[in-house]
Amino acid sequence: PTGSLLYPYGPDQGDEMNPKHDDGTSEAIALSVPFTFYGKTYHTLFVNNNGVISFNEHIRQYTPDPFPLADGLAFVAPYWADVDNVLGGDIFYRQTTDPALLGNISRDITQYFPESPFTATWAFVATWDHVAYYGSISEKGNTFQAVLTTDSKMCFVILNYWDIQWTTGAASDGDAETGLGGTPAHAGFNSGDETNFYNIPGSQTDAIINITTTSNVKVPGRWVFRVDDFQVTGVDPPQMNDNACWL
Repeated sequence: PTGSLLYPYGPDQGDEMNPKHDDGTSEAIALSVPFTFYGKTYHTLFVNNNGVISFNEHIRQYTPDPFPLADGLAFVAPYWADVDNVLGGDIFYRQTTDPALLGNISRDITQYFPESPFTATWAFVATWDHVAYYGSISEKGNTFQAVLTTDSKMCFVILNYWDIQWTTGAASDGDAETGLGGTPAHAGFNSGDETNFYNIPGSQTDAIINITTTSNVKVPGRWVFRVDDFQVTGVDPPQMNDNACWL
C-alpha cells in the first residue's frame, strides 16, 4: 500500500509463499547469513502461519502462551495468534541482498539507533498480508511484517503493523464474528533460555488491537530492536496512547 510502513513484498519481489494450511508453516529455510538472537547464532528458521518466526524448529501452536516459554524454543512473534490463511490472506517471505531495500533498512535503523551506524548486508522479510483468523465468519484481515537484518555483527528486528483488525481465533475463545476476546495475540520475543523475553505492551490483552498506533521509535505501528545481545537501547518507554489503557 502507498505510504505504507511495510517494506516491499509479494510475488513481484521474488517472495516465496506459505502453503494454505491452518497452523501451517514454511519449510526449513537455510539462512545465507547466520543470524544471532539473544547471544545464540542460528542458520535455520521457519515462517509459521500463526504469526511467528522460529529458529531451528517450526511452531504450530495457535493460542499464545505468556513468555518466557519453558520449551526452549527461540522465536520472534510479530503477532502470535490463530491465523487461518485458508479462509483468507497470504504469507510471504524472502531472503534478500537487494541494494535498494538494504539501503532503506540501513537508513531507518541508523536513524533510530544513531549511536550504532548500521549498514545492512542481508535481510529476511516475512509479511502476513490480510490474513484471516481461525473460525472467522467475517472479512477481517491482519497485515503485518517482520524484518530480520544484520551487518554480520549487529542483528536487528523491525516489526511493522499496517492493519490489525482482529486479535483472536475462535479456538482461542475468540468471537467468530468479531475476532476479539478470548486469549488475544502476543507480540514480542522469546529467547529460548527460559529466562529472557520481551513483551510488546498490550500483548495478550484486548489492547493489542492498537499496536498500529504504538511504537518504540516514534513511528506509529513500528517497533525496532537490536537482538544479537537483546537490548531495548536508545528507546523511550512505549508511548502511551491517550485513548488506550495499558494495564
